[in-house]
Amino acid sequence: MSGRGTDGTAGAGSAAGGEEPAPTVRPTAGRLVAAALVTASAVPLFGLQERPIGYAVLVAGLVVAAAVDRALLRHLLLIAAGLVVISTMSLEADLSDGGMARFAVTLTAAVALPYAVSRWVYREDVIRFPIGTGNRWSRFEFGYLALVVVGGYLILPVYFLGSGAYLNWPEITGTDEIVRLFIGVNGVGLWDELFFVCTVFALLRRHFPFWQANLLQAVVFVSFLWELGYRGWGPLLTVPFALLQGYIFARTRSLPYVVTVHLTFDLIIFGILVHAYNPALADVFITDPR
Repeated sequence: MSGRGTDGTAGAGSAAGGEEPAPTVRPTAGRLVAAALVTASAVPLFGLQERPIGYAVLVAGLVVAAAVDRALLRHLLLIAAGLVVISTMSLEADLSDGGMARFAVTLTAAVALPYAVSRWVYREDVIRFPIGTGNRWSRFEFGYLALVVVGGYLILPVYFLGSGAYLNWPEITGTDEIVRLFIGVNGVGLWDELFFVCTVFALLRRHFPFWQANLLQAVVFVSFLWELGYRGWGPLLTVPFALLQGYIFARTRSLPYVVTVHLTFDLIIFGILVHAYNPALADVFITDPR
């Protein structure tokens, strides 16, 4: 599926949409510490909502990177830029005109800024959004998508309705709110893949083996989802989901496929949230614990 680097690690092409260069040296402890600090800054930034602490951890990671590997620093700066942009607003769900506009502008900037700097300042092609693979979906891909549908349908109602996590989203009482929720849930789901997988994961894969890069991107992914509303025992779902999305992207090299998987989950979540506030609507969840 991918090439081999000089250190025997898997090639970066699987995460960058077709490129084959692999990490050229084994990750030293200092390089891993630098990346871990940058990605771990998402925990206080989003998970704990302690912005000053998060910024301090972020800067510490960049300082370590500057001391041990300037090439790594260049890419960690791109990740840091995206994190800082996201941190400029609250991630709590907001379906008002202003709230949706803030989400659209801020999240777009968080993807566009690293991409623009990478492409036109660094003159490299690391951040890519591979749309046309030219391959039909395999049995594995169809099977995994079916598993997502069944698993999401059975498990997600237990989490959202049983834990009360649905209360982290605003009350949905009319058609206008339902339409806004549909747009918001799917818009953020698409953005998740553009930022966490196509940007953060792809950049980390230039410097670390797959499993390390995947764990690092999952820290950022799960922290973001926590502030967004996936709290309580939500990480028991979001951690494996984040890791699987990284794996699926590396295996398929297909943005449309990972987006399809993600939006399938989000469609189920949309139905659950509508049902939570309007029990007579979308009353199709057999695992509703209420």
